[in-house]
Amino acid sequence: MAQKYLYIVPHAIPFPSSEYGGIWNVVAEDDNECFDLISNDYEYEGYEEYFGKLRENVVKATRFALIDEPESIIVDRFTT
Repeated sequence: MAQKYLYIVPHAIPFPSSEYGGIWNVVAEDDNECFDLISNDYEYEGYEEYFGKLRENVVKATRFALIDEPESIIVDRFTT
């Protein structure tokens, strides 16, 4: 199996468009998988407009290599 990472991804849709956002803790194999998990979890109308910024935030996110090989999943999220 491939190396997995714990990503800590902050993301917010700026005011005045919205005040939605939060922090996602995601186990993923790479940036693309992390982005896919978060974008599939996003619940708000019109968020697609900010996927470029979300992808940038995933790439810049703090990540930690995991010793085990857990399932790729959103471990926890705090969103508004």
